[in-house]
Amino acid sequence: MALLADDARDRAAQLLLITERLSALITAETQRIEARLPPLEGAEAEEKTRLANAYRLELTRIKHDRSLIEGASPETLTKLRSATETLHVAMAAHETALNAVKVISEGLVHAMAEEIARLRGGETGYQASGNLAAASGPMPTVIDKSA
Repeated sequence: MALLADDARDRAAQLLLITERLSALITAETQRIEARLPPLEGAEAEEKTRLANAYRLELTRIKHDRSLIEGASPETLTKLRSATETLHVAMAAHETALNAVKVISEGLVHAMAEEIARLRGGETGYQASGNLAAASGPMPTVIDKSA
């Protein structure tokens, strides 16, 4: 969704508000992840997605047509630059937190798979043809508190 701005000053002011709110939402989500809580959900998650899409779209439009923002006041542009730097810092912290969750999740899945393979493993024999014997059908897996 593109911004509906009257002029460059209005566009810059709206982009500043989007940047500040998006930064606040990303910071809040990072804090939730670091506190081992689920990420934002519901209305806040939808708002974050909408703002991120609007922000991306506006930056693309401005990149292709600098006149969309050139008439904004120097003060507003300075605030926008500062808010953008804050957003980039927040996004870097968010990426670090998400990567940590990813590494831990993948490690848990890998550990569970290894344990299941170990429990099912046993000795693998050979068939009369000399090939390794394979499982004859699907093997159900139950993961409970003892896994």
